[in-house]
Parts: sequence; C-alpha cells; structure tokens
Amino acid sequence: MKNIKIAGLIFALFTLASGCDELPDPAGERGVAVIPAITDLNPGVFDSKDLENSYVEFIVRAPEGSVPEKVTVVASYLDNFERVTITDAQTFPATIRIEAKDVLEKLDIQTNEVKNGDIFTFELLTLANGKTTRSVAALSVPVACGYDVNLATGSYHSVSPDWNSDGTITLTADEDDPYKIYVSGLEEIEGLVEDLGPLVIHIDPATYSVSAPLKAISSDAWGYGAISYQGTGVFSSCDGNYTMYFEIILADLGSQGQYSFTFTRNQ
Repeated sequence: MKNIKIAGLIFALFTLASGCDELPDPAGERGVAVIPAITDLNPGVFDSKDLENSYVEFIVRAPEGSVPEKVTVVASYLDNFERVTITDAQTFPATIRIEAKDVLEKLDIQTNEVKNGDIFTFELLTLANGKTTRSVAALSVPVACGYDVNLATGSYHSVSPDWNSDGTITLTADEDDPYKIYVSGLEEIEGLVEDLGPLVIHIDPATYSVSAPLKAISSDAWGYGAISYQGTGVFSSCDGNYTMYFEIILADLGSQGQYSFTFTRNQ
C-alpha cells in the first residue's frame, strides 16, 4: 500500500482579483457607483509566438438595474500602473476584444521586450451619475505560448514521488474537442489493468488550467476495489508539460489523499 502524503499548491495562469490599493487614484472616488463585471474570458492569454495576431476577449456586464454611461478599459504592463486607455463601451453587455499589438503600441512597448510570464493588467473605469470610478475588479492577462494540440499529446513520462509512481503514459486528444485529453497508462505503471480507463482531463482554453472529473480507471486495485482519480492542475503551453494534483480513491478504503504528478513530454 502507498504511503499517504498530501500535496496541495495549484497554480493559475490568470486571476480575476478584487481589492483596493493605497495608491493615489486618478479616477476619483471608488465604491460609490456602478461596478461592472468581467465575464466569459476566452482566450485569456497573449500568444508569445504570435503577438502580432494575438488577442483576448471578454464581456463587460453592468449590474442589473444600472445603466453606466461609459466603461473604459485601461491597461498596465507588469507593475508599472500606466493605466493607458485601450477602448470603451457604452452599451451593455459589451463584448470587448483587445489586440496585443494595440496594447503594445499604446504602452510604447516593443515586441522583443515581451517575454513569457509577463503580465498585462486591465481595469475598468466607469462613468455613471456624473462620477468616474475605478472598479475593484482587475483582469491579469499573462503572456504565454498559444495552444497546440500536438504539443499537448503524445508519449509522456509520469512521475509522482508522493504516490511512488514512475513510468510512461500516453495522452491523446478527443477527435471533436482538442482541449479534452485522454490519459492512458497511469495504472498500467502499477501493474493494474485499466479496464475502466482512460482518465479524462480538460484544458481550459482561456487559462490552460486543467480539471479531471472523478473517474474510475481500474476495477481492481490490489484487492481494494476500483481505483479512481480526480483533480486539478495546469498545462504549460510552451513545453507541453503538465503539473497535476490528483485525489486518489480506493472503493473499499475511501480517499487516499492528494498527490502531485508531473507529466513531461518524451522527446
């Protein structure tokens, strides 16, 4: 039986953060007017391999019963807080598409200055009832490689020091959904038969976060009944690797805890 050791840090490629800062606020008062929301972000990264054609898109929604006169989207690079105006909307809900090349031009940034992991921050300035306020919602957009299904699939080396697992697995994409990935071999590494597999994981096209709904893989795990996995993680779009955190469940013994796995592409 495996030793139980719980691992637990889960990464994200973007955040919808809330809060306030103590910096001087050129927008004036905050928290006294209409507060719009950012929803339906897709895609949610700027493609570092094609910044000229990359964009992010989202919907700005006004609270029910409110009618702002205008919402302006402002942008900053890293922690510089430039807050340069990018675009605005006067009817809601509004679909906003922001081209990376426009952001770079307005922030006076050269393409060759931008690297993977850099963050662009977008904030909303709302004009309502004669007052302009800055929303507490901020959208952080990372620079990352665009999604390539061929880089997300193939032969992988799976390692879990926590679960004492090390071996080769195979990832294949669904024919109709390139973000739906089938993972085969996790229990074959353990000498089990994956008669209930494969494990299914889903890559979020906006953030590259990964989810794995509860799924039994083998009906007989060392005499303790079916073994099931569920979890979360992140897909690295630049090298094709995965960092995963799985809760492993045995039918007769219940949850065995959460374990970290890395899936590294075999060259």
